[in-house]
Amino acid sequence: MNQTRDLIDSAQRTIRLELEAVQELLPRIDANFIKACELILACKGRVVVVGMGKSGHIGNKIAATLASTGTTSFFVHPAEASHGDMGMITKDDIVLALSNSGSTAEIVTLLPLIKRLGIRLISMTGNPDSPLAKAAEVNLDARVSQEACPLNLAPTSSTTASLVLGDALAIALLEARGFTAEDFAFSHPGGALGRRLLLKVENVMNAGDALPRVNRGTSLRDALLEMTQKGLGMTVVLEADGRLAGIFTDGDLRRTLDKGIDVRQASIDEVMTPHGKTARAEMLAAEALKIMEDHKINALVVVDDQDRPVGALNMHDLLRAGVM
Repeated sequence: MNQTRDLIDSAQRTIRLELEAVQELLPRIDANFIKACELILACKGRVVVVGMGKSGHIGNKIAATLASTGTTSFFVHPAEASHGDMGMITKDDIVLALSNSGSTAEIVTLLPLIKRLGIRLISMTGNPDSPLAKAAEVNLDARVSQEACPLNLAPTSSTTASLVLGDALAIALLEARGFTAEDFAFSHPGGALGRRLLLKVENVMNAGDALPRVNRGTSLRDALLEMTQKGLGMTVVLEADGRLAGIFTDGDLRRTLDKGIDVRQASIDEVMTPHGKTARAEMLAAEALKIMEDHKINALVVVDDQDRPVGALNMHDLLRAGVM
């Protein structure tokens, strides 16, 4: 029982200390932070993030967050930079260097070369009087009063503070650039947001022989056979010239049966929904989903400029595509 209580106390103490470290950042969002944002916004190149050890892991994440939110960025390991990777950095870039002590040897070694090449430098340190902070054009103060580690040695509160400060920088830049959800989707094409915002109707619709279709005057019985064969729970009904006359769905069939209509004798013209809601192939799949949701329907006919059906899709198609 004592061990259980000790484990809980330790975890809660860690969280409290890291919360305090983050709260200490609030008054430091000042002129230095604004200058760092302005330097990055004016940068014609990329933001190159460097950091060693735990700071390197945090730097890697900051670079990834910047890159995915509209600020071109990548991470360079400072030790590798001393052995050739410095060639990845150009004079148009900005270096964002992370070091809690501000005196990490692998980063300090790069400072003369960064200065000689005229590369602008932003530092994020826990010591504003350190060599790195003094060499930087602007220093972001990420110092903490105490590490969550009881030995005050393992980077814990300090790495959390650096990560949060990096997130604050990325989001401030995102908003300053007017970065949109669609912009985000372009950098995340494989994610759920990318699928929702980039996938078009033509990418998910059933076209060609997969499109169930019958002509006006077809018997309801034959229309049901077409629906069964194509398996979409609907069929389009065509005018003689190929334009859309209407749509007949599983829901229409239930309503037909409720009315007592003889399915063996009825014509599709008697029971179809005239024309119905449609989509366009170039429309975003998310727009098609909204049409279905707004009108409480499960299928849409896709038509061309002449109102001729070229495809159809239903909720299952959108679900499989990850749009919903």
